Amino acid sequence: MKALRIHGAKDVRVDTVDDPEILDARDAIIRVTSTAICGSDLHIYNGSIPQPRPMTLGHEFMGIVEEVGKGVGNLKRGDRVVVPFPIACGHCLFCNHDLPGHCENSNPEHYGPEGGLMTEKGGALFGYTDLYGGYDGGQAEYVRVPYADFGPRKVPDNLTDEQVLFLTDIFPTGYTGIDWAGVKGGEVIAIFGAGPVGLMAAKSAWLRGASRVIIIDTQQYRLDKARQTSNAETILWESHQQVVDEIRSMSRGYGADVCVEAVGFEPDRSLGDRAKAVINLEKGSDKVLLACMSAVRRGGFVSVLGVYSSPFDNFPIHQFFDKGITLKGGQAPAHKHIDRLLQHVANGDVRLDDIISHRLPLSQAAHGYDIFRNKKDNCTKVVLKPGA
Repeated sequence: MKALRIHGAKDVRVDTVDDPEILDARDAIIRVTSTAICGSDLHIYNGSIPQPRPMTLGHEFMGIVEEVGKGVGNLKRGDRVVVPFPIACGHCLFCNHDLPGHCENSNPEHYGPEGGLMTEKGGALFGYTDLYGGYDGGQAEYVRVPYADFGPRKVPDNLTDEQVLFLTDIFPTGYTGIDWAGVKGGEVIAIFGAGPVGLMAAKSAWLRGASRVIIIDTQQYRLDKARQTSNAETILWESHQQVVDEIRSMSRGYGADVCVEAVGFEPDRSLGDRAKAVINLEKGSDKVLLACMSAVRRGGFVSVLGVYSSPFDNFPIHQFFDKGITLKGGQAPAHKHIDRLLQHVANGDVRLDDIISHRLPLSQAAHGYDIFRNKKDNCTKVVLKPGA
């Protein structure tokens, strides 16, 4: 089959590889009909999260069941399914507490309680390096899905792939940032990052009754997309203080009730930001998280959805304490929310496919990575079609 594999920093290729096989009674083989490139994939593409051997990327995918193991009783050949991005067993301590990203059985070689830089990581993720299980992902014609009796959800026939594809990751992830904060209605929500996760967080904020939704980004075309698809107010990032001042002016001087960090450790950075990181022996920057800590009101909530893979020595613990901020982050519990969110889509409460800017065959996946990573051609989200 054809599969998009990482071969090194900024080196992805569509290779011919062996078809996946059933290895466990709880496995299924899925023929991929639609898959997407995620901002998290770019961390591997950039070399910021290392992957020493070739691996098929991709954790946002859906398709048709081709084969199931003997232990999978809820799926059959021909079923159309969407697959949550964490690989989770469904019965360990953490799965039982709606924490599939911390599953203690899916990543046996690198799992542990510490959460270190290169050791004792969390549960497995599709296509997300050997540290997170070493499972090939879904940017391919076929994919093996472990624990298929727990993860995949059947999709109604009347919904298209693009209507439901983002239930795999970015919609549950955006929703999680709002859900963590316990949004009940009337809140001012500031979302840092107008990428796919930020847009989904904005849609989720409206679902939960927010009174104002503000999206901040460094790229005007992404802010234009945010206004079009998420009905959000927007702020073009020029400086930390300018953004914080504008958010406070839009929230009676207090700051936002909730700030959502949807960028991670690789934001757009100036030469000075890059030099500072080198001096401090840091990878990337925490500038967006620092802005969230300033822009949130006293007693407010900061949800960290962007990936952070290394430490920073300037975390403002004094500000966290003085302002009484609640801070939460990590992999989204996609399994926890996917059924509710599928129902929202089916009911017409929310539209997901309007954020797509590019649809490409799998053979053009390397081009898709280039335009997404470098923000070319007004790219906001790339969907790949393996069968095209």
